[in-house]
Amino acid sequence: MSAKKVSSGKYSPEPTSNRVTYILGGIAILVIGALVIGGVLWSSRGSDARNDGYGTVQNSAVEVAIEDDGAILLGRPDAATTIDLYEDPLCPYCAELEHKHSQELAQAIDEGQVAVRYRMLAFLDRASSSGDYSTRSVAAAQCVAETGDAQAFSAFHDALLSPDNQPAEGGNGDIDNAGLAQMARDAGASDDAVQCIADGARTEQAAADAEAGRQLLATTGAAGTPAVVHEGTVVDALGNENWVAELVG
Repeated sequence: MSAKKVSSGKYSPEPTSNRVTYILGGIAILVIGALVIGGVLWSSRGSDARNDGYGTVQNSAVEVAIEDDGAILLGRPDAATTIDLYEDPLCPYCAELEHKHSQELAQAIDEGQVAVRYRMLAFLDRASSSGDYSTRSVAAAQCVAETGDAQAFSAFHDALLSPDNQPAEGGNGDIDNAGLAQMARDAGASDDAVQCIADGARTEQAAADAEAGRQLLATTGAAGTPAVVHEGTVVDALGNENWVAELVG
């Protein structure tokens, strides 16, 4: 019976293996580095505000009104089309969408290319320090819209979702009614609107309207907020940076 050969347990690579390994490793590092740099550059470009410098709505022909279901319609009476924009004042992705597209939308609204029906929700109340920040913010927006001052509403809405003002989701603090009232005053809202916010006059109604909006959102097929719906179709507003231009083009 012949003896069975037993391996020594050592591995002796071919003479070229180390050089090949180093070359492949170097290529991998270069590829990974290029992907990381490319990703950072893409992310940076992706966060740039479209039409930066335009600001908020400026055309005196633009009107604002609260519809029967609590939605806030901002646009010229002769607007070519209307979109529904679902958002929660505490939603960070909603703030991202506003940062990138609000000025582009403002110009389209001014030019009568589109009207925006803001359906403001409050499902993130639970993630606010006060427990009702989203609802109070919706109420504040309604207080401004109720006066019919479209330019003040546009400026207030922009400020509400600005990174400088939006509280952190799950954070340790948010903005009280007095702070929201001052924000409205800074946006050019009337004394009546400011007092309405300070008093919390529309809070109960805003809660009911926000819940109705949440239920309506569930029927659209959208995964959450922000959601843009045009003629029954959900628009890829976060994935397609050209969605406004394509909508009004």
